[in-house]
Amino acid sequence: MRDPFSPDERSAIMAKVPATGSAPEMKVRRAVHRAGFRYRLHQADLPGKPDLVFPRFRLVVFVHGCFWHWHGCKRSRMPEANRDYWTRKIARNVERDTRNLAALGERGWVSRVIWECELNVGIAALLADLQERRDVSSS
Repeated sequence: MRDPFSPDERSAIMAKVPATGSAPEMKVRRAVHRAGFRYRLHQADLPGKPDLVFPRFRLVVFVHGCFWHWHGCKRSRMPEANRDYWTRKIARNVERDTRNLAALGERGWVSRVIWECELNVGIAALLADLQERRDVSSS
């Protein structure tokens, strides 16, 4: 199946996909802030520029879209059009994510990934983890 859009039209569509500030990321940020935790955003000196960085706890959070980072759930369905391109693109994304998580671990950072399809569960787990870290550090 061919892409129904011209390369210029497809480029314009893809340019509208936000790199930061997506709806799932904003939901995580609001929940964490409401719980009283403060964080840094997209710290460029860390591998992968994590979405949220908690320097005090040496914890980083990535909010991943299921399609772009290939979660394997129903939201990560390979497009029919231009399948070869998308297969290579997604494979590069997954490889890059794996490399970044390993590099963060080597630097002593704990990484958490919250998937778009599991947003509420991921937020609850993150808040519990942050609360536990706060309790340990204050005692």
